[in-house]
Amino acid sequence: MKIYTKTGDDGTTGLFFGGRVYKNDIRCEAYGEIDKTVASLGLARSLSNNNVIKELLIELQNQLFTVGAELATLEENYEVMSKSYKTISLDMISDMENNIDNLMKSVTLPPNFILPGASPGSSALDLARTTLRSAERRIVDLDKEELLVNRNILVYVNRLSDLLFIMARFEDRHLPVEIITGQKKDD
Repeated sequence: MKIYTKTGDDGTTGLFFGGRVYKNDIRCEAYGEIDKTVASLGLARSLSNNNVIKELLIELQNQLFTVGAELATLEENYEVMSKSYKTISLDMISDMENNIDNLMKSVTLPPNFILPGASPGSSALDLARTTLRSAERRIVDLDKEELLVNRNILVYVNRLSDLLFIMARFEDRHLPVEIITGQKKDD
């Protein structure tokens, strides 16, 4: 089997369960940003020193493949896809909220913005959160064009951003918190 198919040489790509679009289609932009987030989470996992975080990241990476599959499926093929594959559900969002609540029990947040960079693991988590925010903006674009079938994805991605923020703080919970300074003018 060859890795190259040459079918995308014309600037198009095949979608999950059929259809072709240009590679710069908003749908491709959305699932491409999700793919970037999955890779970023892999980097975070490789840099984390905490097994709780590592296990959670594997679960999130798998769930983001579900998001990507949903985004890569045309509306007319969505029902067929959802009969064979998981979709983002309210239960997944509820589980994520429980994870946030559980991690928060070990984290004290300052009343200031936190400066990323206290450790490699938290830095990678903060970077992954920013890639996720880019994905969220592309997903909003899809929704505005009425191309987003499962609106749970919007809630899921928004909540995941919160979870990644708390995971980064949990990763550094034993380190001094670095806050942003020098923003206000001196009197």
